[in-house]
Amino acid sequence: MSDQTVTMLEHLFDGLPDVPQPIYSKLKQAITQKISAGEWLANQRVPSEAEIVKSLGVSRMTVNRALRELTVEGFLVRHQGLGTFVAEKKSHSALFEVHNIAEEITSRGHQHRADLLVIESAKATVEEAMMLGVRTNHNIFRSVVVHYEDDSPIQIEERIVNASRAPDYDQQDFSKHTPYEYLMTTAPMTEGEHLVEAVLPTPEECERLQIATSEPCLQIKRRTWAGDDIITAARLLHPGSRFQLFGHFGR
Repeated sequence: MSDQTVTMLEHLFDGLPDVPQPIYSKLKQAITQKISAGEWLANQRVPSEAEIVKSLGVSRMTVNRALRELTVEGFLVRHQGLGTFVAEKKSHSALFEVHNIAEEITSRGHQHRADLLVIESAKATVEEAMMLGVRTNHNIFRSVVVHYEDDSPIQIEERIVNASRAPDYDQQDFSKHTPYEYLMTTAPMTEGEHLVEAVLPTPEECERLQIATSEPCLQIKRRTWAGDDIITAARLLHPGSRFQLFGHFGR
């Protein structure tokens, strides 16, 4: 083991956050903090799974999950036979998965906060009823949340929710936890679909995202199921200059 690797491992151990989180999550946060702070540079080789396991005294499964998720999220890149290296960083989400945006932001070593703009109970319109697979005038909830990564707005989340499957949705404090967290606890997702497209935001959306009116955005329209019921339909709008989607499939 080289002196540089020993030093990196020592700093990594010192950087593990002292918070009640799974070990793999702490390891991800420590690594992203080193990358964000410029201590680990692009194209620099990072300690191997075996080296981290031996140094930190954690399971190989834990280390593998942390490095694998950081690779999917674009922080690391693995080269067969050479090892794992620091990649160029840009905020993004996995294309084929649904994640909690607060955890995504935290895993990058940044702070998440949210502003709840709208939360209301209503009767479903014809369009909303079709999206949720319910009858017109069925009880639903509507919400609008703006998510921030540090001080930059990264997503406008517009959501409608089937009130019969998530009855306390409008009683939640979404400045402290995300709609995703509540819905995954109340009606865990078993199936999902989404449509991704580039759009031009409205003037109001530009103001909320703090972007120029000429900047395109990435829009994700997503529906999720719990069993046979559609639980929620959401429209997620991201500034094109601050966000990307990533997907991996096959070999």
